[in-house]
Amino acid sequence: MSEQAALENVRVQAGPTDADQSDGLAAVSTPVMAACQIVFGIVLLVIWQAASTWLIDPFFISSPTEVLARLWAWTRDGSIFVHIWATLYATFLGFIIGSVAGVIGGIWLGMSPFVSRLLNPYIWAFNALPKVALAPLLILWFGLGIQSKVALAAVLVVFLVFVNTFSGVREVDRDLIDGVRLMKANRSQILMKVILPSAMSWIFVGLKSALPFALIGVIIGEMIASNKGLGYLVQRAGSEFDTAGAFAALTIIAVIAAVLNELVQAAQSRLERWKIVSR
Repeated sequence: MSEQAALENVRVQAGPTDADQSDGLAAVSTPVMAACQIVFGIVLLVIWQAASTWLIDPFFISSPTEVLARLWAWTRDGSIFVHIWATLYATFLGFIIGSVAGVIGGIWLGMSPFVSRLLNPYIWAFNALPKVALAPLLILWFGLGIQSKVALAAVLVVFLVFVNTFSGVREVDRDLIDGVRLMKANRSQILMKVILPSAMSWIFVGLKSALPFALIGVIIGEMIASNKGLGYLVQRAGSEFDTAGAFAALTIIAVIAAVLNELVQAAQSRLERWKIVSR
């Protein structure tokens, strides 16, 4: 038997490597993965319930049963839907405004090297500011209504989307652009046929990163000054030392964030069907 054949025989007898087994676990079907996620969540709830029963005073961490009871009470009287709608409405408005501004600004500066260099220090200086610290000013400028929450969400979103869009536009292969120019394509055709498709992955990374921040901005605005919304519920529960109420509101916020992330992921998959992902 040759040395090469002996090595192949040993490899077959040894079976799959750890890397192969890891790839196999990661490639399980969607229903199996969903079942694993549900089991993992149940385990966490059991640990939480056990901790609140035997280890930690429920006053500090509440318990899953108390949180579920509070969610059921809010659902039964219908009060929670008013707060969910107020938060979702402001989140969507802020996200849309910030995303549109970020994408347009990123494309514009990405295609304009002179303007990009001119505004570069001002953009990054403003980006370094803690956006949450702008909340009192935005409330002063836009009032206590929904406008201030939308403005804070848009401010948190715009720079995340802008930075990723700008980076995506700058990373477009110059050979592709030069090739399209040789075909007598105008500026709008270059943008729609080359730059946007090439930068789409970068843009969606910015959108997925920015969506939770839109929700965070609205929640913070509601906690500072509002009479409805999930942030208002968290703030009210905290001021009343209502741990179960605070955890119930935070649970709803977490579920909304997960659902919104899945929606963005679905939109990305639909718009990038043409893309071949290398392994």
